[in-house]
Formats: sequence, structure tokens, C-alpha cells
Amino acid sequence: MSEFGVGDEDFLLDGRPVRLLSGALHYFRVHEAQWGHRLAMLRAMGLNCVETYVPWNLHQPAPGRTRDVAALGRFLDAAREAGLWAIVRPGPYICAEWENGGLPYWLTAEVGARARTRDERYMGHVSDWFGRLLPEIVPRQIDRGGPVIMVQVENEYGSYGSDAEYLRSLADLLRELGVTVPLFTSDGPEDHMLSAGSVPGVLVTVNFGSHARVAFDALRRHRPEGPLMCMEFWCGWFDHWGGEHAVRDAGDAAEALREILACGASVNLYMAHGGTSFAGWAGANRGGGALHDGPLEPDVTSYDYDAPIDEYGRPTAKFRAFREILAEYADGPLPEVPPPPVALAAPAEAALTGWAPLTDVLESLGGAGACGPVPPTFEELGVERGLVRYEVTVPGPRGPYPLTVRGLRDHAVVYVDGVPAGVLTEEDPCLKEPVAGHARVELWVESLGRVNYGPRLGESKGITGGVLHERQFLHGVRARGLRLEALDDVEAVRAVASRELPEDGAPGLYRGTVTVRGAGDARLELPGLTRGFVWINGFGLGRYWSAGPQRTLFVPGPVLREGGNELWVLELEGTARRAGSGEAGTPILRAV
Repeated sequence: MSEFGVGDEDFLLDGRPVRLLSGALHYFRVHEAQWGHRLAMLRAMGLNCVETYVPWNLHQPAPGRTRDVAALGRFLDAAREAGLWAIVRPGPYICAEWENGGLPYWLTAEVGARARTRDERYMGHVSDWFGRLLPEIVPRQIDRGGPVIMVQVENEYGSYGSDAEYLRSLADLLRELGVTVPLFTSDGPEDHMLSAGSVPGVLVTVNFGSHARVAFDALRRHRPEGPLMCMEFWCGWFDHWGGEHAVRDAGDAAEALREILACGASVNLYMAHGGTSFAGWAGANRGGGALHDGPLEPDVTSYDYDAPIDEYGRPTAKFRAFREILAEYADGPLPEVPPPPVALAAPAEAALTGWAPLTDVLESLGGAGACGPVPPTFEELGVERGLVRYEVTVPGPRGPYPLTVRGLRDHAVVYVDGVPAGVLTEEDPCLKEPVAGHARVELWVESLGRVNYGPRLGESKGITGGVLHERQFLHGVRARGLRLEALDDVEAVRAVASRELPEDGAPGLYRGTVTVRGAGDARLELPGLTRGFVWINGFGLGRYWSAGPQRTLFVPGPVLREGGNELWVLELEGTARRAGSGEAGTPILRAV
């Protein structure tokens, strides 16, 4: 039985020093049928370890109810089969550019600013969750014949808080639940982060993208002894909707990696393979500089991250540069690079045959409605990912006044007496044209992803302030929510999207089929569509948005089948035809 431990300066495996050459690969961002290929790619790059977060909200959609927690265990088994050790980062907070940083929306709605502290209610939920999760980790530790060699305590806590008792409670809880391998923390290489984010007796690691010697010098000021490790070597970066695609030069990244290894340190490439935030799970950040309290910057569906293994699982120039460096630290020749998964054999156009207006979709698939003096939030309506229709009446007779939404999070398509009146955002929450009463106003509000990093983690979605007509609040608000997962139901979608296609390209649920010959990995083009979500055979591909920079959605080959495949699109704003710019075009699958 192998034992993994921490010496004065090295990691120790059965008493001999080892260097961890790890790569981040999130099991929840890769189709399970493709885990084996991606893990083999890590081995071929020269890595001996894989690292993954665990998103609490994915596995616990409601208090006391879990779904497929065993997926983590299956992934760890796959890592062992691939000949890799594993580092597990269970949170409870993970960041990861993931919805709400991995914390369940119902949890942050309940405890608010008490999240990520020693608060008894928060820690009660954490204890319950860890009690359900740790049975997937504990039996798979290296001292029991498994691949797990380290487990993280929280995540970059020094960037957020300073509750030392909270961190100690988490470390104690992990030990009580059976974790025997080394525990560790990870933080930025700044004094205030390292001092607030570390725990006595727990290994400290640092996260950075360059200047390894400077970062490790900072670490040594806080921990004079113990292994050096960069737990997140940021060899790429992520994208925001409406922004530029992030790219890091392969040569520059390779030199930064070489510097880390020259320091005698271990490393975890973040990301080695990013994958995809399927099903609308992408999070959001706040701009505005170091305080992370500015405008919302929602993350795109792709988590390619400009990683050495791209979103489709293919090696890049960065992969080849890293492989050359890592080969110098290997015990023998590296494995051959595995061939890429089979790609779609030929392009395939979709035939859209059915449609339903958003109102029909809401009435058929939406949750229970609510009516009250003020707008309920998404959380109050039980909506995690999706949209809410708010209805309010402007009383009359009265003249035209500005209509403004206070506390809008994040995006509202507005109708006045059934006529499109504009699109509102957090930064531009006032309709351009005044509204006179008597009038009926509908606001279809969409969450663009909950904040995953910074002081505004856990903030509510929807209309969080109120609807103003001039300076007067409009009361008597009717609301109803549509959860994205309601559209995973193939039979329900077939039943509701049965009308003829609209001539004006109106918003709504579009349904059709795409016939595939030679199924394999593909990318989906959606010409002329504005913003929404797509499913194929009930599998949620994620959000699309004409704002870019992402222009296509990845379709894993295992999602497709030979012959007919069902496709549906929830378009929330309207197609190019509605905007008067001609034909909207046909969704089309192409090979990656």
C-alpha cells in the first residue's frame, strides 16, 4: 500500500521524493464518454497527476437532495486507470468561472454574507454536503490503493475573507470524515492572501501565471519549509461575452513553466484541458479593477481557456511546447499522443419544424407563479439558471414617464401592451421611450450567470429593487420562472413546440431535427440568432450570444446519433429576421 506525504522540502511517495506534474481537468466540463481520451492526453503531455474541483451546486440542487455524486468517484477511477494521481478540490467554494462559484443558489439565498464563514447554519449545510461527498474520495486515497494524493481546504480564501476559525473547522471536518492524505490551501502570492488563507499544519501552495521566483519567495516568507508548488499555473485565461478572446503565447507560457520547474517546484497547469460549461453553468465576474465590484462580465460557454489541450481535446502549440519541457522530468519516454476523437463526417443542416412563443413555454414548463407588492427574486421563485417573466400594470390615466428597473440582474426584454419596447441591462436600466398609463408591462429577465469570484459572490438575480414609473414604485407584481432544466425533457418540448414557425423570427422555442451521417465531435453554428440556449437530444449545449467572441457551440460526439437527432433552441430576443436584416439562417453542424 502506497503512502503519500509531505517532507521538509519535498512530496514523499513511500519515503522517496516526487515532483507533482499535474493538470487541471474538470470532470463536469467533459462528456463522461471522453474522460479516458482527455486523461490519456494529460499523460502524453508528460503529466503524472490530474486535478479537479467539485461543484456543490451541480450535485445538490436542493437541500437534502443529491444527483450523481458518484460521478466524482467514476472520474477518480478513470484517473487511476490512466496511470495518474489525483488532486481533489472539494471547496465548498471553488470559483472555477462556474455558476455562483459552485455554491448552491439556495444556500447563498439563505445565509447571505455568512457564506464562507464559521456561521452555524452555513457550516451545517457544509457538513451535510461533505458527509455525502467524502465517501467518493476517502476510499480512493492513495493509502487505500486509490489515486487521490491531496485534498484542498476551501479555495483562494485569502482573496475573500479572514475567518481563520472557519478554515480550521473545514480542515478538521475533512479529517473527521476520513481524509488522511495531505491537506493544502492555495492562494495568490501576496502577503495578505497567504496570511488569511493559510491554516497551521496544512500545506500552503500559491497560484500565479508568471514570475515564479517572486511568488515562491513570498511563500517562503510564510512557510520557510515544505514543498514548493504552484497549484494554479495560469497558462491561459477565460473569455467574457462581448469581450476579446484571451490568448497567451505558447513560448511565453513555456518559459514560465520552465522557471517553475527550475525552482524545484511541483506544478498544476490551470487549465490543462478546460472543456465546456454545458447547460448554462458558466458563471460571471465583476469588472472594475482590484475590488471586483464593477460591471457584470458573464463568462462564455466555452472553457477552452487557451489551454494546451483545446476544447475539442486536440493538442495545440502550447501542448507541444509543454511536452518538450515535461519530457525532461519523466522517468522514461512519454506515451504517444492519442489520436483525436472521431469528428463529424459531413456537415448537417437542421430542419426547424415547430415553434412556441415564450408565453406558451412558460405556461407549459414554468414553475409556480407568485403575486405580491414587489418583484420576487429568482431565488424566491426557485430559479437557479433560466429566466423570469415579471408583469406589472402602469395605472392610468397618466402621461408618459420614464420606466426604470432598479437592481436589475441581469438582462430584461421589455414589452408594453404586447409590443417590444427595448432591452434593459444593469448598466442601462431605463427604457428609451417613456410609458403612459394605463399600460401592461412585461419584463422577461434572464440571469447571465451568478458571480463566481469576489465580494459580490452570492448576489440575487432578477429584479432586486423594483420597477419605477418616474419616481413612483409600481406595486402588484406577478412573476413566474422558467428553469433551464425544464427543457431537458424531450417529450415536454415536443408537446409544447408544435406551432408553425413565425414569419417574423419572434422569440420562443424552436424545434426541429438534424440528420447525421458519420456521428462525431461537431460544432454548432446558429446564424442570425441573437441570444439563448440550445439542446440536442435533451443534452444542454449551453448559452449562445451574438455578442461574441464565441461563435459556435461544441457538440460532443457521444451526444449525437446516426440518423435523426432532435434539436431545440430557446431564443430569448428574436432572430435577425425580426430585426429586419434578412433571413435568420439555418442551424448547421460542422466537424471540429
